[in-house]
Amino acid sequence: MKVLLFGATGMVGQGVLLECLRDPGVTAVLSVGRASTGRTDPKLRELLLPDPSVLSAVESQLRGFDACFFCLGVSSAGMSEEAYRRVTYDLTLAVARTVARLDPQATFVYVSGAGTDSSERGRSMWARVKGATENALMRLPFRAAYMFRPGFIQPLHGVRSKTALYRWAYVLASPIASLLVRWAPGAVTTSEQVGRAMLVVARRGAPKPLLETADINALR
Repeated sequence: MKVLLFGATGMVGQGVLLECLRDPGVTAVLSVGRASTGRTDPKLRELLLPDPSVLSAVESQLRGFDACFFCLGVSSAGMSEEAYRRVTYDLTLAVARTVARLDPQATFVYVSGAGTDSSERGRSMWARVKGATENALMRLPFRAAYMFRPGFIQPLHGVRSKTALYRWAYVLASPIASLLVRWAPGAVTTSEQVGRAMLVVARRGAPKPLLETADINALR
């Protein structure tokens, strides 16, 4: 399986990349983003772009992939709805439309979030925008599209958030999170499990397109 990965330098993307590189069934990974992952692996190739949503000049390099894992995302804190929509809905759909045209038989996996609003009419701005993004993605002509809605993600195997405040929060929460992963699978998942679950749905699919934390943890 050949994987196209957007957002490999973020916390979720780091975990997904690691699982792709560890999986013997994955033969190639193309990481697309603004910055290098800092990893060296025979399977891994990097495509560095100033704007990952502008792909017209590199389309020839994006053909022939079996899966696209989209892990790009930003916090909505301090952003207007218009600005957040540009970097969430507009960027994601620009990439997805290109990939759907070039690799229509690919499976597309989008990292959304717990609490996303599929109605697009709720009070929470970020949840409305994420819901609109999910809905638009599921209308594109992919072989299949899955929306991952994790809540708290425990980083494993050296995966780290780029935000210092979040890094401290993960360190403090780690002992509790480790227990919750085992005893409350609907509340917490891990970076390892998110990556493995993406590979599962790319290979075998899942019973439904919207996957909450418990659904992600159940994918083996």
